[in-house]
Amino acid sequence: MSTSTILVVEDDNIVRMLIVDVLEELEYSVLEAEDGESALAILRDEMTTIHLLMTDQGLPDTTGFELAHQARQLRATLPVLFASGYSETLDVPPGMHLIGKPFSIDQLRDKVKSVLGQA
Repeated sequence: MSTSTILVVEDDNIVRMLIVDVLEELEYSVLEAEDGESALAILRDEMTTIHLLMTDQGLPDTTGFELAHQARQLRATLPVLFASGYSETLDVPPGMHLIGKPFSIDQLRDKVKSVLGQA
């Protein structure tokens, strides 16, 4: 089985580090970005394979939804997983997924596996 690559976009350094650590423990390859612009720079690199975009909804320079829209213009079939502390108020675009913060390691593992179709 080849390793899936996940791009994690989160402006809080500690939260991002924790998510990355968990995903790496689960044997995913992880790329990191602290804002929308650095995430888009990674997404624009056609040599970089990305299987999942996991983004916070509240970023310093954009929203997760706007980032997802731009990401889908670059990579039309890229699965998107939003992480938000306000999950009950978010209306997630069709074909995209949501995990509420705070989430457990098990919740993150199960959600990522289901989004990637590895359940």
